Amino acid sequence: MPRRKPHVPPSPLAQRDGIDAVHLKLPLDGGWGTVREYLVERLPVGPDVVEALLAAGEVVGVDGPLSGDSPYAPGAHVWFHRPLAPEPRVPFAPRVLYRDAHLLIVDKPHFLATTPRGSHITETALARLRRELDLPLLSPAHRLDRLTAGLVLFTLRPAERGAYQRLFSEKRVHKEYEAIAPYDPELQLPRTVRSRIVKERGIIAAYEVPGEPNSESRVELLDHRAHGPGAPLARYRLLPRTGRTHQLRVHMNALGVPILGDPVYPVVADPAPDDYSRPLQLLARTLEFTDPLTGRAHRFESERTLRAWTDHEGWATGTAHG
Repeated sequence: MPRRKPHVPPSPLAQRDGIDAVHLKLPLDGGWGTVREYLVERLPVGPDVVEALLAAGEVVGVDGPLSGDSPYAPGAHVWFHRPLAPEPRVPFAPRVLYRDAHLLIVDKPHFLATTPRGSHITETALARLRRELDLPLLSPAHRLDRLTAGLVLFTLRPAERGAYQRLFSEKRVHKEYEAIAPYDPELQLPRTVRSRIVKERGIIAAYEVPGEPNSESRVELLDHRAHGPGAPLARYRLLPRTGRTHQLRVHMNALGVPILGDPVYPVVADPAPDDYSRPLQLLARTLEFTDPLTGRAHRFESERTLRAWTDHEGWATGTAHG
């Protein structure tokens, strides 16, 4: 029998800027005398921040706000909103392409993360859509890298999210990407690339290692042509069979045609967080699937273009936009 998901009481705190309150379940074992002692030891924010949250009544249990001397209760549930650093406003907006009672299809711009992570919290597609559309229960069924533009599927009802997530985990979604990269007349295409990709926590670049392949991508050539005095470029269709972190970027780099604008492959750069010039020329172009709840066949196409192909000079000089 599958394990039952542990019951979590509904949060007593409303979302703030489209972000849910942090939820903690206090460990059943431990020698803490108060909730304050536990939070000071376990939270990476410093005792002053914990003291301020408690003093303001912003640490809440099921029966209301907790104080600095509230006794530690093993197994109790605690919520609070963690203080957030100001974030640069990403000046590009996600576009809603489709909405029904179950799902939302969004055309995400470059530079906007799909979900809160690291230093990108309120300036993410999820937080912005929750705020702007008044959809506090909105959740993504999958994730698209911050630097990649294109289609993302969100669900409107938490109870239905698993059905759409299984579409992706069971490979029942047809996904097509488009990329702009150098043209190599010696590179034989189409081809299927299989390799073992490793992504270590804390290291930005994934890399290939010997061993049983855990990633698969089909690479097809759509077109190629000269763009000014530089080397010719090509437009590629990329069909990922698996979903490893940075998979398409790693595979294109391994083929000797790294995607234009990639700040990681082949060389790791460190652009400023608010540097929106020369976006990565990778686009999640197509999502195609049968809706697991309605049985309806869906095919969605991104309305975005890759500027390095349509206006290479504008992209190359750093005037490109979302």
